[in-house]
Amino acid sequence: MKKIIRKAGTAVLLAAALTASLSACKKQETQTGNTEAENLKKVTFVLDWTPNTNHTGLYIAQEKGYFKDAGLSVDIVQPPEDGAAVLVASGKAEFGMAFQDTMAPALVGDNALPITAVAAVIQHNTSGIISRKGEGMDTPKGLEGKKYATWDNPVEKAMIKDVVEADGGDFSKIEMIPSTVTDEVSALKTKSVDAIWIFYGWAGVKMEEEKLDTDYFQFADLNPVFDYYTPVMIAGNDFLKNDPETARAFLGAVSKGYEDAAKNPEEAAEILCKAAPELDKGLVLASQKYLADKYQAGVDVWGYMDPKRWNGFYNWLNDNGLSNPAIPENTGFSNDYLPQ
Repeated sequence: MKKIIRKAGTAVLLAAALTASLSACKKQETQTGNTEAENLKKVTFVLDWTPNTNHTGLYIAQEKGYFKDAGLSVDIVQPPEDGAAVLVASGKAEFGMAFQDTMAPALVGDNALPITAVAAVIQHNTSGIISRKGEGMDTPKGLEGKKYATWDNPVEKAMIKDVVEADGGDFSKIEMIPSTVTDEVSALKTKSVDAIWIFYGWAGVKMEEEKLDTDYFQFADLNPVFDYYTPVMIAGNDFLKNDPETARAFLGAVSKGYEDAAKNPEEAAEILCKAAPELDKGLVLASQKYLADKYQAGVDVWGYMDPKRWNGFYNWLNDNGLSNPAIPENTGFSNDYLPQ
């Protein structure tokens, strides 16, 4: 009995020692983890909307540790009502998502914001006008007499006017109604509107997924000047000037995320859905497959912006009186922070 008690006592002592050892290890690991976290540079990225496949590279870089490997701790946050640009310009966030067309008013004038586009998320503008199939809106002229849901944006309307008139149509005959569209599929099915401006990589793919037959024309196919960059990642000018190495580290890490999304859309869809489980998995996968060859189409480095295309669109704005003052050449973008 004494031997048994002794052995039991020894076992208790060993268990206690092992527990103490594990607790010490865990404490040490926690302290090490905290130290590692403290050593990471904190960066905030503001989205332009709720998470979608335009953002997948960010979530891949987060999930696979590309940000951490670059010495960064990245917080991906939802945008305020006035968008990412104001937060980025004020220094409350280092990066955000924006669009070349809607950036234009922020780049010049007395209220110009100190922001710069530092990467193109996809290489070509996939936006255009979608409508129910067979109702004559497969070309811009067909919008005559139809209800178009407008944001009442001067650039938006000028672009539509350009392609309609180039097609021999009369822009004034389009019935412009204020856009209250939150679900493009429902809006077309219920015939509350006839035509909507969409980005095909999400809303167009959603139409396909929900088996709604549509007609569609893309602005970039009708006028090359409309192949501007949308969306883009922006950064604050002070941040870029004062901490260029962090900017390069971030874009180096996020470029790996988008390269992975291009190579493996199935894995990319899984990672995005893990980060945003409220998303429809079928739509995400279909959208990832659609965008796979568009993230880096025709360029050697993800994110590259062609100065000729960037300037071409802003020159069109200038020529059509859509920017006052005019936007100078090479304003608002830089490729200097992309991986070399």
